[in-house]
Amino acid sequence: MGSVVWIIAGIVCACTYALGIVTWMLYSRRHIGAAQKMADEIISDAKKDAQRVMRDAEIEKKDELHRLRVEFEETTKERRQELLKEEKWLLQKKENIDRRVDMAEKKEQQLNEDRNKLAAEREHLDQEREKVKTLVRQEEEALQRIAGFSREEATKKLFEKLEREVEYDAASLVRKKEQEAREDADKIARDIITQAIHRCASEHVAETTVCSVSLPSDDIKGRIIGREGRNIRALEQETGVEILIDDTPNAVVISGFDPVRREVARRTLERLIADGRIHPTRIEEVLGKVRRELDREIEETGTKAAHDLGVTGLHPELVKLIGRLKFRTSYGQNLLSHSVEVARIMAALTGELHEDIARGKRIGLLHDIGKALDHEVEGSHAMIGSEIAKRYQEGDDVVNAIAAHHDDVEPQTRLAVLTCAADAISAARPGARSEAFDLYLKRIEQLEKIAGSFEGIQNAFAIQAGREIRVLVDADHIDDNQTLSVARSIAKRISDEVQFPGQIKVTVVREKRVVEFAR
Repeated sequence: MGSVVWIIAGIVCACTYALGIVTWMLYSRRHIGAAQKMADEIISDAKKDAQRVMRDAEIEKKDELHRLRVEFEETTKERRQELLKEEKWLLQKKENIDRRVDMAEKKEQQLNEDRNKLAAEREHLDQEREKVKTLVRQEEEALQRIAGFSREEATKKLFEKLEREVEYDAASLVRKKEQEAREDADKIARDIITQAIHRCASEHVAETTVCSVSLPSDDIKGRIIGREGRNIRALEQETGVEILIDDTPNAVVISGFDPVRREVARRTLERLIADGRIHPTRIEEVLGKVRRELDREIEETGTKAAHDLGVTGLHPELVKLIGRLKFRTSYGQNLLSHSVEVARIMAALTGELHEDIARGKRIGLLHDIGKALDHEVEGSHAMIGSEIAKRYQEGDDVVNAIAAHHDDVEPQTRLAVLTCAADAISAARPGARSEAFDLYLKRIEQLEKIAGSFEGIQNAFAIQAGREIRVLVDADHIDDNQTLSVARSIAKRISDEVQFPGQIKVTVVREKRVVEFAR
């Protein structure tokens, strides 16, 4: 029983195991089929993706090949064009070289022909030369027999004759060239001076030795005179001028040759009149203030003049002296205006002649600095000015130009010569300077008298306000060569006997007239 149970149990277990195995096998088979199906699908998808990737790669490869082919064609096209250009250039170069070679060969051939001709001509010339020598020798022998001169004597005579002819021709040529050079130089100088004058138009006028002070009423004249004339005496004594109180209504005249003193007196009197207090103590007080103010104004004037011209590095004392030129005159011409004008003319002249413009303006501004000193300093203003410039460390060219601008010393530089010219231009400008009318008439008469005193002079006329003397000579007594001598003699006598500002031009006119009548 027990064994049956165990057998049954064993059979049941065996059946159960067998059923489990069968069940597992069935389940595994089902899963394997699903996995196989899934694997087949994955493989199919992978194949499709691989085919798609291969197609894309093929398309991309074709595109890249096409792009590379286009780039290669463009590159080769440009290079091909460059090669064609180079080939064309080389062909042209070769043609030019071939052409030049042909020309060189032709020239060489022509040169050889010319050389052969020249050799033949030289040989022929040598033969002819020998013939000429023989003929000359024969002629010389014949001439020596006829003339009785040796070869050396005849050569000497011939050379003497040729020397005289050459000297005459040289003298004529020199005179002609000298005349042309003088005419050209005169024209160039006239053009340069004209440009300088046009560029330096001035507006200053001649000044006098008197000035007037307006009065509010004639009653103030008595207060100016003061008790027993003490006020006017104090004014005149302190200022060094003459105060003229006459019947002129509402005005007082101040007379004095020193413009600084005259200006001090004018300002002092105007302030005293405006203040109303006029007595010796007040006069001294106001006079001191005016002098101090005028000193400052003089320095400012000098500084402004130098600044306007662009002249720098001047010693302060020189600046003050330049300012004092505002109150100095020469023949009625204000010296500061004259100096500024000369500086501007110097700038124009030096610019035209390619000289140092800055040095030219500096010399022009300082050339009359010697006139700024008081009258008690003795000596010519040119030499005084040069000493002042030297004392305040101005350059040697400046010192020499100042000293030489009135011929006190020899000019050593071009700037010194230009200073003389610029000073003369400014001084000789019509209206720049003035003289008394009677002195003017006497000078005109003296000029005409000097010119008419020479032999062979027909008429002499002073023109251009006495700055030119025109002389008409007798053509039968004075020839062309003598006219220069006459002009120089007249100019020398005028320089020695007549005093005048600037310069006087002497023009000698010789006219030869020939008259014939047709009948």
